[in-house]
Amino acid sequence: MPRVNEKVSYWMLVLPALAIMVCFYILPVLGIWEIAFTEPETGVGNFVKMAGSNAVKTSFVITFRVAAITTVGCLILGYIVAYAISNFATRLTPLMVALVILPFWVSVLIRSFSWIVLLGRSGLVNDALMHAELIERPLRLMHNELGVLIAMIHVMLPFAVLPMLTNMRGISGVYVQAARSLGASEWTSFRQVYFPQTMPGVLSGALLVFVLSLGFFVTPALLGGGRVLMISEYITYQIQEFLNWGLGSALSVVLLVATALVLLIAARFVNLRATLLERK
Repeated sequence: MPRVNEKVSYWMLVLPALAIMVCFYILPVLGIWEIAFTEPETGVGNFVKMAGSNAVKTSFVITFRVAAITTVGCLILGYIVAYAISNFATRLTPLMVALVILPFWVSVLIRSFSWIVLLGRSGLVNDALMHAELIERPLRLMHNELGVLIAMIHVMLPFAVLPMLTNMRGISGVYVQAARSLGASEWTSFRQVYFPQTMPGVLSGALLVFVLSLGFFVTPALLGGGRVLMISEYITYQIQEFLNWGLGSALSVVLLVATALVLLIAARFVNLRATLLERK
């Protein structure tokens, strides 16, 4: 009888969340799939049109390239930050963690606009460089892939830092100390002992940043100025500007499938359960 009560309690806790998931996620996604195959006519015409469009192919290439470079940039910077917090900022750890989390309290839209203020032709960066007489004319730091990457790395950086920080804080310093006592140099101890133990956090951060970057919209739209057309922005144009719901939905389906494939490929080489849950 107690076990029955435990099951009832379990489902009473799970069912509300499951119902919300079905109503506000699963059903809308199925609706998008339906539109992709039925608008403007039933069939796979939208996918055929998409496959023959050079603009769509270019948009997908840009999307995956920006997501990949953003992931690499976030991993490099995030690893340094996480390592410093875990190993050198013992007394300042709460403050440093708070600073990492702080961007989550500010809207992505506001953070993206702040980069417009910094990187614009009359922005703070160009003004500072011109006043220092390092450049004669303003640099083009916006409405190109460089501006998008700078802002994307800034927005996505906390998503890379937190998994790596969680992983690093669970690593005992005894292993590195043992390696040093056996004659290993500081670099060798880091490379052969410490770094391999941080790989679950690195892979978790990489997967999280890459998947989020694939469907990111606000920052590329603002910093790209329509010249760095990632797939999410291309979908928006198809639906809002051209009212082409069929092609826009087909693009959404392909993006969803591509994201799922990324996760499946990652699962092929990495234990996602162990990577995402991290070590206790």
